[in-house]
Amino acid sequence: MARTAPGKRTEYRAFVELPTRWHDNDAYGHLNNAIYYALFDTALSQWQNANGLPIVGPDAYRFVVVENGCRYHSEAAFPDLIHCGLRLAHIGRSSFRYEVGLFRNDDTIACAEGFFTQVHTDADNRPSPLPEAARKALETLLP
Repeated sequence: MARTAPGKRTEYRAFVELPTRWHDNDAYGHLNNAIYYALFDTALSQWQNANGLPIVGPDAYRFVVVENGCRYHSEAAFPDLIHCGLRLAHIGRSSFRYEVGLFRNDDTIACAEGFFTQVHTDADNRPSPLPEAARKALETLLP
């Protein structure tokens, strides 16, 4: 099976830095696969909060994850500092797809890349058009 080449740091629009922790390593001495998803989720949540897209509280947007995935290129481990690159691959009426590249320390090539597809929903969990303010914030991540 052909593999997609790892992404480059220059292909991402915004970055969130997250430190690894000792207990993130598994018995093989590298980050456990579940930690990659936690890094993706934390980086996206921090970016959303910093860019006017609250995820908790009375003004929170209801973004529901409907699909996600990860491709591993090389190992990361404690005590690496992970630079989470963010970009938007798609934006529709109510849904959008983030792509996240994880870069170890000063590496320019991603050690892992993932995606989260989210849908904006109303109080009944039905797809709902993206509010204009959310759309504008998200569009800053378009290539």
